[in-house]
Amino acid sequence: MFKFWGDGSEAAKQLVRSISVRSTENFNWTFIFILAVVFYVYWSEIHKKDYDSVFAGLALYGVHWLYEICNAIIGKVTGYPLWSVSNESTTFILLIGVCWELSMMFSLAGIISFKMLPADRSKRYFAKGNFKGISCKLMGAIEMALLFALFESFLAATKNNSFIWVYKWWGVIPVFITTYVPFFLASNYVPDMPKKKRNMFLICEWALVALLLIILIPAGVI
Repeated sequence: MFKFWGDGSEAAKQLVRSISVRSTENFNWTFIFILAVVFYVYWSEIHKKDYDSVFAGLALYGVHWLYEICNAIIGKVTGYPLWSVSNESTTFILLIGVCWELSMMFSLAGIISFKMLPADRSKRYFAKGNFKGISCKLMGAIEMALLFALFESFLAATKNNSFIWVYKWWGVIPVFITTYVPFFLASNYVPDMPKKKRNMFLICEWALVALLLIILIPAGVI
């Protein structure tokens, strides 16, 4: 039911070699429905003037894209990315490690994580004596990262190979530490940054994403 590490098998390598990035062969109308849901969520938050939630969503989603671009570059350089999605598990593959459904989920994950924080985001847990405790934002990021890492281990074990891990040293633990923790740190901390610093972070983050996509996709790198 769960898979915790890549197995380095020839079967896994063959699955990666067979991936058709940005092919419309499996395209269907769920693509449009999912996009409509994402638009509804963001515009609902904007209508309510809950801009902090929007910033949280954009912060995590930008980090997600930077990770996916790096993963695709790793795949191009070494032959295999750290993670991949299979043709059979999706309607459309954006980059070798991310499909449309997964990407749209990550566009909402930051909003979800941020809304799960206490109303008082300065709250700290386990404070005692000289120990100031752990920030609720840090604790929330760790909890969400653990949940997502465990769910990814489930996806890696599915019959249609929703997630493919090739390298034997890549699995739940590195996914949790190096990928999901930074994702949710972004969503939980960026909205409370000073306004100028927050805006600069989001502008630079998304400008870098756009620049890399504009250069690397036509160049055939990703």
